[in-house]
Amino acid sequence: MFSVDGVAGLVNTTQNTAAANNASSLQNSLKNISSESTDEELMQVCKDFESYFVEEILKEIKESMLDDEDEDSSISTLKDYHMDSVIETMADELVDEVGTNFTQQLYEQMKRNYNIQ
Repeated sequence: MFSVDGVAGLVNTTQNTAAANNASSLQNSLKNISSESTDEELMQVCKDFESYFVEEILKEIKESMLDDEDEDSSISTLKDYHMDSVIETMADELVDEVGTNFTQQLYEQMKRNYNIQ
């Protein structure tokens, strides 16, 4: 028999795995930066870092503003899964639209640190 609780558990596991994958992917990108990295590679890593940072801030804001105590846990889990996806998209768009200054500063600092010409 198929259980909603089983689906909720799967979604929750998927959420945790997605968050771990995002952090792991970012760490791997940072490890691949060296003095031989191109400007494009370095700028992409900086954008990815900023996007991840903004995503985490948005998740904390969501948690502090929403009260999920009265919801069914399976519905809440499914909603959280969808919200995390929306937050990730929003973070990427925010960085593309208004993140230029921070991204550029981070890029210039990393360029100096890694002696990229």
